[in-house]
This record gives sequence, C-alpha cells and structure tokens, in this order.
Amino acid sequence: MKMPINQFKKNLLVNRRQIGLFLGLGDAYTSEVLATAGFDWLLIDGEHGPNDVRSIRDQLQVLAAYPEQQVVVRLPEHNTATIKRVLDIGAQTLMIPMIETAEQAQQMVKAMRYPPNGMRGVGTAMARAARWNGVDNYFAQADEQMCLIVQIESVTGIKNLVDIANVEGVDAVFIGPSDLAASMGHLGQPSHPEVKQAVAKAIADIANAGKAAGVFSANPELALEYEKLGASFMLVGVDVLLLRKAAIELANKFMGKQSEDLSSY
Repeated sequence: MKMPINQFKKNLLVNRRQIGLFLGLGDAYTSEVLATAGFDWLLIDGEHGPNDVRSIRDQLQVLAAYPEQQVVVRLPEHNTATIKRVLDIGAQTLMIPMIETAEQAQQMVKAMRYPPNGMRGVGTAMARAARWNGVDNYFAQADEQMCLIVQIESVTGIKNLVDIANVEGVDAVFIGPSDLAASMGHLGQPSHPEVKQAVAKAIADIANAGKAAGVFSANPELALEYEKLGASFMLVGVDVLLLRKAAIELANKFMGKQSEDLSSY
C-alpha cells in the first residue's frame, strides 16, 4: 500500500494560492457537506471548536473521499502526546497555536518526527496513518509527508518571528489577527490599523525567511489585501458563522430586521 502524499505541503513549498475554511462544528456530516463547496483546504479546529481525537478522526475519514480537498488540523496546545495521537489517526498537516519562541517551534518539529530526527512514538499497528502497518516502508516516508504550521498570535511571537520562521522543519507560519489584536491591547479589533500593520510586516518577514505565510480574516476585502502583501494560504470564513449568518438573513427577510455585521471575527 502506498504512502498518502501531502499535497498541501507541496503547495506551500511553491507558495501556491490556497483558500480555506474553518471547520468548528465538530461534525463529520457537515464537514463532508463543506468539502463540496470548492475551497482549497479545510481546517478542523481542535482549539476553539468542540473537537476531540475521535471527532477529528471521523472528519478525516469522510474527507478522505474528497482527495482534492486538503485538510489541516489545528490542535489546542503544545502537547506532544496529542500530536502523536492525531498524527496516528491520519492527519499529516498540523497547525499549532500560540507559538512564541524558536524553542517551542523546535519542540513541535520533534513531536512530528520519528527518532532519530524527533520523538514521535511508534504505534503503527494501531495507526490509521500507516494503514495499520499496511503502508510499505511507512517509517522511511512518514517524516517527509508531515507538515508543520506554527501560529503566531502574540506580541512576543511577533518579536521572535524571524527566529521561529527560520527553524528547520517549520513549513509555514500562520498569523492569527484576533489574538494578536488582544495581545496588542485591541481586543475584538483584528482590523485595527496597528494590527493590520503588524500583520503586514509579519507576512513580509515570513516571506523573507523563505516560508509560506498564512492569515485569517472573515473580512473579504482585508483577506484580499493580505493576499496582495504576500499571504499564500488563507482562511476566509468559519462554518459556524456562515450557518448563523445565513439563518439570520433568512429570518430577517420575514421578521423585518436588519442583519448584524459578522465579518469582524
């Protein structure tokens, strides 16, 4: 049996444009529905969404039926045991939030690789990733297909961004404007001019380090602005907000109310 190839990682390496959507509902059925929407990639969110290892596994299984749909998993913390478990159920690309130092990034690189290059635990007999020992020469190929995206979303992370981006094994850097805004004293204002300026500089610094730069914005105009500055992979929406927005708009058509602005997440 052949090793699954990480096309998302290959796209990052050549800075190919990839537009994505947050999956925060924690449900395999809705994730499969959204796999038909036409996005380049989907992010299963284990940080803020109500996902655990089982629900992530279920979504990876249904999304496997859509090979053109690239899948990333965001974890809630820097837990090496959780990383091991999520890689074993088949995730190949992880986004790790709240990275603030090069040392933290190096630890995440090691967690995603087998010895001697890392410290990923061996348990392929129970691992969907290895097709339960069905993938030929899995150990010789696995590290190459692993993709690490570190998320920078604090003033400290921005300060150490260049060192973080230059860590070998970090494939891409993703900027989180909402938490960055909070860290800068602008809670709830990811579009604040100072935040936008910090994001723009971060994108340039990431590109200068030779890594792919990513960012999130539910504001289409701002997302396109970040793309022009050099962001090659972006998240432009959240499934929960899309559902709520559509429901509100439909209700308001009949209830005579004005729609609220849901673009500032």
